[in-house]
Amino acid sequence: MLNKRKIINDPVYGFVSIPSDFIFDLIQHPFLQRLRYVKQVSMTHLVYPGALHTRFQHVIGAMHLMSLAIDTLKTKDIKISAEEEEAVLAAILLHDIGHGPFSHSLEHTLIEGVSHEMISSLLMDKLNEEFDGRLTLAITIFNNQYDRKFFHQLVSSQLDTDRMDYLNRDSFFTGVSEGVISFDRIIKMLHVYNDELVVEAKGIYSVEKFLIARRLMYWQVYLHKTVIGAEQMLIKILFRAKELSAQGVSLFATTALQHFLQHKVHQENFLKDPAHLEWFMRLDDNDIMSAVKEWAISSDPILSLLCQKLMDRDLLRTDLRSQPFTEDEVNRVREAVKAHFGIGSAEVDYFVYTQVVQNSAYDLLHNSIKIVNKQGVLQDITEASDLSNLEALAKRVVKYAISYPKEIGWPLINR
Repeated sequence: MLNKRKIINDPVYGFVSIPSDFIFDLIQHPFLQRLRYVKQVSMTHLVYPGALHTRFQHVIGAMHLMSLAIDTLKTKDIKISAEEEEAVLAAILLHDIGHGPFSHSLEHTLIEGVSHEMISSLLMDKLNEEFDGRLTLAITIFNNQYDRKFFHQLVSSQLDTDRMDYLNRDSFFTGVSEGVISFDRIIKMLHVYNDELVVEAKGIYSVEKFLIARRLMYWQVYLHKTVIGAEQMLIKILFRAKELSAQGVSLFATTALQHFLQHKVHQENFLKDPAHLEWFMRLDDNDIMSAVKEWAISSDPILSLLCQKLMDRDLLRTDLRSQPFTEDEVNRVREAVKAHFGIGSAEVDYFVYTQVVQNSAYDLLHNSIKIVNKQGVLQDITEASDLSNLEALAKRVVKYAISYPKEIGWPLINR
């Protein structure tokens, strides 16, 4: 008999135990094993070389934190059945199963209008059939349809085990110490009040640090100007490849990637034809990078130049600021690029692009973090905290970016 009670040596938490045979079977399933080949933070390794960790590592870590959270709640006399525990562990384990190559970067590039959450939901339904309905409760929790709301909050909220793991893990692998959070302290302070997840007042400072760390990680890592520029390069490469394929140009690609180059897949036909999902599940980062390496010597000058630049880390320069770039500023950059590379107005869009990036560390209106004091009074974290600028974290910060080749130097942009 195969021993399924394995131990995984995780660099962030140490030894992580697989709690049951069923969870082991889920981990071993090809749907989940595919996540070993999908980077957690996409192109971030081009700025922070250590950021090569995967979605697989993340879901294992999130499952571990979920186990700790359930154990904590049980010690506080919160009744949790064995079925509920297994279901919430399965839900967090599978929450990212629908991510495609390079995670968020290519989310709407290969399949238009389809989020990874939608794909995750479809895959969980397929797994539920395969495991004879054993994931029914996990899916109910995942979709926030279970009456005990705190289970879904542990999976998806503003203080869930998903966020706790990715902040801690991404901080570890990037070396950005500002992202380190007191996950163990936060978990020990969790409680349930009227079937909703709350934090005991003693844990308020750890939650404050969590929110501040999230803000810093977004602007220092996830929305780093060089990272968003590199991600846009990858998106433009795929757009160019799809454009050439539509014109009948034969490009090297794995069979799975070829499917998405040759077919325009969007939400409507994706949901109607199950073959699209099957081909999608054959994709990972390796499909994209093998193609990029080969396309670097393509006969198409636009595709080859973009791919060669990405492979050599000759990335586009990205300027980021608080005010939108004017039409005149953008046109000056476009004209300089057209003159330097000898390209036309249609081709310049592959080398010059603007985008809006935005983030807020805390949302006051949805799934707010509740603090409970010794008298049982609930308050939003912004009300309970004595940190004067915490409410400012709820404000959405918007920044504007423009990316362009370094070869044209510093154009006349008012930064």
